[in-house]
Amino acid sequence: MRYLAPRSACALAVVLTCASLDGATLSRQQAETFERKVVEINGPRRAGAPPRRTSLTQDEINSWFTFRAQPVLPDGIVDPQVNIIGGGRMTGQATMDLEAIGKRRSSGGLLDPWTLLGGRVPITVTGTLQTREGVGRFAMESATLAGIPVPKPVLQEILSLYSRSAGHPRGVNLDAPFPLPAAIRQIEVGRGEAVVVQ
Repeated sequence: MRYLAPRSACALAVVLTCASLDGATLSRQQAETFERKVVEINGPRRAGAPPRRTSLTQDEINSWFTFRAQPVLPDGIVDPQVNIIGGGRMTGQATMDLEAIGKRRSSGGLLDPWTLLGGRVPITVTGTLQTREGVGRFAMESATLAGIPVPKPVLQEILSLYSRSAGHPRGVNLDAPFPLPAAIRQIEVGRGEAVVVQ
């Protein structure tokens, strides 16, 4: 079984959801509970054992984002939050540092529009997570940047910028299916929680 590294834990938390914390109970204890559950998800499985189901609550995920996630978040992304709506639907919100994005994307030319970016703005994405047989797909419904609707190609450009790596030089494709980590078969997204099935 593959190891679920801190970056994968962050990715799992983001995949599971990111909206306001009204009524949420955030604590270091819940952040630790989330980390213990991630270790459990990554733990060994006995051959022939019944499916393992691990519930991750919205408050646990948001607590982890608040108290533990900063070292593994991409530069320029702060205060991620999640709202697990149910029926597969979720909303995610974070604050983006546009100057950091501009520096990554800019060609350095005086007429490059990316050099004009600056400030911090909230970005919100709503969509549905569909998972089956170890593969996930996120169907975006809407996205806003500082309350202004963002076309999907612009969101894709931002996502590509933040997700590029040596193994994935073009970054993550918003429409592409992706393998679920740690032998996860599916994720059941209910109201306020997501259940990881292995």
